[in-house]
Amino acid sequence: MGKEVKQAQTREKKIIKTSIIGIIANVFLAAFKAVIGLLSHSIAIVLDAVNNISDAGSSLITIVGTKLAGKEPDKKHPFGYGRIEYLSAMIISVIVLYAGITSFVESVKQIVHPQTPDYKPVSLIIVAVAVVVKIVLGRYVKGVGVKVNSDSLVNSGEDATLDSIISASTLVAAAIYLIFHVSLEAWLGAIISLVIIKSGIDMLRDTISQILGERNDVELAREIRDTVVSFPEVKGAYDLVLNNYGPDKWNGSIHMEVPDTCSADDLDELTRNIQMTVYEKHRVILTAIGVYSVNTKDREVVEAREKLREIVFSHPHVRQLHGFYLNKEKKTLRFDVVISFDAPDRMAAYEEVLADVQKAFPDYTLQAALDTDYAEM
Repeated sequence: MGKEVKQAQTREKKIIKTSIIGIIANVFLAAFKAVIGLLSHSIAIVLDAVNNISDAGSSLITIVGTKLAGKEPDKKHPFGYGRIEYLSAMIISVIVLYAGITSFVESVKQIVHPQTPDYKPVSLIIVAVAVVVKIVLGRYVKGVGVKVNSDSLVNSGEDATLDSIISASTLVAAAIYLIFHVSLEAWLGAIISLVIIKSGIDMLRDTISQILGERNDVELAREIRDTVVSFPEVKGAYDLVLNNYGPDKWNGSIHMEVPDTCSADDLDELTRNIQMTVYEKHRVILTAIGVYSVNTKDREVVEAREKLREIVFSHPHVRQLHGFYLNKEKKTLRFDVVISFDAPDRMAAYEEVLADVQKAFPDYTLQAALDTDYAEM
């Protein structure tokens, strides 16, 4: 656990350092652009300055969110505060959306009541430098965000890249005005605002999706299953459910199939070894490991299992069959079947499977469950 704490602290320091760099850069850029925009009567440059201030605010929110997310688990929140990072990412998305809407409103006002811009060479040089700074800052912030798995930094980096496009477009508008004496600033500002609004909506949608709870990370789920079935005693691994409590913070549960010859002692040692190995390899805490017993002592039961597999997998939308157990004395047949989300009607597909199985095993009472693959591709 000491290694995990050090990794979390290193991640937090990187996020805070990157955010502070973003705040300093954006405050300076905002100051320069505000002065230039007011002196040259350029609404596009003034709005660009306002956008830089919003970026500085976003970086500040990232710092606060990261510090709060790093709080130790307590009685009220035993799984920690990691999901606060998703909330900070959502706030940043709202700020971007608000900046886009405000910019659009101001641009429309300028279209209705245009002002003649007065560009100066020094002003344009400063804006050009700002474009370069924003491109470098955006790439740096997003790169760090991807590396440390911080949605807040990724969103801030994408926003900075958008800002560089905005600043570049003001230079284009200035060039058109100086050459052709046609002012397109307001119209350009409106188009840019719509791009910012779309970006804010996309960021917000992605963040809300994470807060609601998305499906398991497909690659991570596949790796965990491979790790579990790598143990010789395990014949299959199913029903993996991963719960995310913040970036890189996962708890989960899984079912495994083992021969019915395993004793309680064997199972205890096996589950402990699996939990330890999964945590060491994937940093996922398996809080529960369920057991499906595979009947290996009766040849007739083994043949029945193969017959059941044939019937079940003859249906197009079946993804998995597991949890099989046949009790000849009680005349019960138990299994779980996973129906793909691609099926037009999962319940109807499930009932069709049951009907065919019941025809093949008319003397048995079926104890079948419609199951879900939470990492379905």
